[in-house]
Amino acid sequence: MAAVTLESARAAKPAVQNVFAGLAEVVGVGITRIGDGYGVKVNLRAAPAAGVELPAEVEGVPVRVEVVGTIRKLPAED
Repeated sequence: MAAVTLESARAAKPAVQNVFAGLAEVVGVGITRIGDGYGVKVNLRAAPAAGVELPAEVEGVPVRVEVVGTIRKLPAED
């Protein structure tokens, strides 16, 4: 696969978010470096249900998935 440009990764973000929203509980979507190019990173609250296949790419843009758990605000430091 040829390296994906930053612009292509940014353009694919909404489509990635829509695809993954129906498959797992998404807590964040961003851009990440993948090889010599870019891709979309999807952060999930928990692993998808058994039997759910998550796509490795959307609109020709690679997708990386990480289960990060619940996102919480950190307490203020003194």
